[in-house]
Amino acid sequence: PKIVYVSCNVSTLARDLKVLKDYYRVEKVVPFDLFSQTAHVECVTLMSRVGK
Repeated sequence: PKIVYVSCNVSTLARDLKVLKDYYRVEKVVPFDLFSQTAHVECVTLMSRVGK
C-alpha cells in the first residue's frame, strides 16, 4: 500500500515520518507554494510500505 501525506507544517511532517519510518519508505516529497509571498509551504509526500 501507498500513503500520500499532505502537510502544512514541516515540523509535524518530520515528527510523523519518524514514527512511520520503520513501516513506510519515502518515495518523493514535493513542496507546493500555494500562498505566494509568504513563508507557508504545503508538502506532499508519497510513501510506500516496507516489506510485507
